[in-house]
Amino acid sequence: MEDKLSIRVNVIDRYYPLKIDRNDEEKIRKAAKMINEKVLQYKQRYNDKDLQDFLAMAALQFVIKLIESESKFDVSPVVDELTELDEWLGEYLDKSNISSLK
Repeated sequence: MEDKLSIRVNVIDRYYPLKIDRNDEEKIRKAAKMINEKVLQYKQRYNDKDLQDFLAMAALQFVIKLIESESKFDVSPVVDELTELDEWLGEYLDKSNISSLK
């Protein structure tokens, strides 16, 4: 049985019908709410622009935050160091075993 849900999401006074997994409903509604709130903030601050400008500025701000959070969780340097340490320990153990056999 498919666990899909049909919802309508309001993003800056436009409604978008979506068919989603039930587990994603809260996340999608929260995302739409965050977009609407950010656009409203820009709308109150800059009244000489149109909604497209506000939406673009909100999208830019959210993507910047996404990039920043991705870079915070970049584990590749740690993996590289652990790989080096593993190789060094392997070599050390090999040398220790060889010297103890002599």
